Amino acid sequence: MSRFRTTLKAGALVCALFMAYSHPVAADELQDINILYKKGESVKALERLESYLAAKPKDVQGVKIAQARFLKGLILAEQGKTAEAIKVYVGLTEDYPELPEPYNNLAVLYASQNQLDKAKSALEMAIGTHPSYATAHENLGDIYAKMASQAYDKALQLDKGNAAAQTKLALVKEMFSNSGKPTHAPIKAEVVKLAAPTPVVAPPVVTPPIAVKPAKPAAEVKPAAEAKPTPAVREKPAESKSDSETEAVKALNAWAKAWSSKNVGAYLAAYAKDFKTPGGENRSAWEKTRKDRISRPKSIHVAIDSPRVTMNDSSHATVTFRQTYKSDALTTSTTKTVVFVKSGDKWLILQERVGR
Repeated sequence: MSRFRTTLKAGALVCALFMAYSHPVAADELQDINILYKKGESVKALERLESYLAAKPKDVQGVKIAQARFLKGLILAEQGKTAEAIKVYVGLTEDYPELPEPYNNLAVLYASQNQLDKAKSALEMAIGTHPSYATAHENLGDIYAKMASQAYDKALQLDKGNAAAQTKLALVKEMFSNSGKPTHAPIKAEVVKLAAPTPVVAPPVVTPPIAVKPAKPAAEVKPAAEAKPTPAVREKPAESKSDSETEAVKALNAWAKAWSSKNVGAYLAAYAKDFKTPGGENRSAWEKTRKDRISRPKSIHVAIDSPRVTMNDSSHATVTFRQTYKSDALTTSTTKTVVFVKSGDKWLILQERVGR
């Protein structure tokens, strides 16, 4: 299990959904594009998709646009344009956080790059959106198996005679072999389903306990001799943790206020120079995309609920909260995490992600 072999299955786009579209011509166009794709003419299909999306007003949201963008990501992934495909799926998770499939396919791409933590987080978001999403549950199991395999490999590198690790590694490999799957466990990508499946309550899975080796007790440490008191040095009092937490929350609310008032300058100024853009996108391109998305709607309201602050150190804070976004075209509510870095007397956004 040295790496993942990702399997991208396109499947058939759901015909009933096309028939439900209010504009038959647009539905026929997407059907034609899908037919091209299924015939293996992905280059032509992508060209048609680009034209289709370019012809739509920038503020349009909905089933047709989501499906077209999703198919674009699928084609880019199959063409080996992983970074571009990741950008498409990240955008879909931002604009349609209620859809589980973009998170699932994002996990496929992250797994193909061996970014297992990101793949795990994306799959957890997919399951959080739809707990009955079987594909995401199966993929998450494969991710855990891959992570377990890497951990056992590491244990064996450190201790080649570790019989327990050898046995467990063999069991993981055998599990995929006996299930008919290749040893390199694939995870599955799917076509977007725009009608949520009926929730199914699955029976609890009982996992046999895994023996964990207890850590060796630390050697007894003798108390050091009592140190002689030294003269106190008067210093400027350090900023307390509570003050830092308060300032981080203030910065978060200011960011939301700038977004709500469509103040693009103040919104972008809330981000650090070394902000980690989604999917490693170029900063200028990311800023242009954000400007477009803020300027499209006639009105925007962003609410921050229940912010929880964790101080990583004196200059870094992680804030997890519930974000509710409302515009004249879209309403979403999702859990979000923002990492702040202190720059001078300001707290700036260093990283943001959907989920915890």
